Amino acid sequence: MSAQVAAKIVRSANAARKAPEPIETDVAQALVDLENSVPELKTELRPLQISAAKEVDVRGGKKAIVIFVPVPQLKAFHKVQQRLTRELEKKFADRHVVFVAQRRILRKETRNARAGQKRPRNRTLTAVHEKILEDLVFPTDIVGKRTRIAVDGSKLLKVFLDSKDATSLEYKLDSFSSVYRRLTGKDVVFEFPVVAATE
Repeated sequence: MSAQVAAKIVRSANAARKAPEPIETDVAQALVDLENSVPELKTELRPLQISAAKEVDVRGGKKAIVIFVPVPQLKAFHKVQQRLTRELEKKFADRHVVFVAQRRILRKETRNARAGQKRPRNRTLTAVHEKILEDLVFPTDIVGKRTRIAVDGSKLLKVFLDSKDATSLEYKLDSFSSVYRRLTGKDVVFEFPVVAATE
């Protein structure tokens, strides 16, 4: 692994400090290749790093690559994310690519284990899971949510996405559901609201 590829992988506070997995090396190598071969992405890609990458199985035998990025770099990734996703999906032909920030969940304070300071709202389980949803579907917006509770007590979250992006994201909805389930253990279904035709 070259020094340039190694420099693309930075372990943030909550990513395990271990040798990069083959998939992480592949993603870092792809980023370096894009930086060197696509002139208009060069300046944006140079400072960007990833903190981890995982492969997730999707329905229908497909796979998705989840690329975790350090939270401070998320905005910079968003600037080039659409182009970057297209280029990476060309390189990893049979897989979908999604970006998620590497966020940290802090435990609830208990009487025995009290932390020095109050737990910030953005480090709670609920807040982090909300943010993962937003990261997954970027650049589209979430326009609505419904939680359905079945008779057996299981919950299913329905997330409605902005229908203006239906054509560009339709093919990835299964990947979003599988990735969210893998990261949070929660079932979610992504849909585009049906727009009633006006007469």
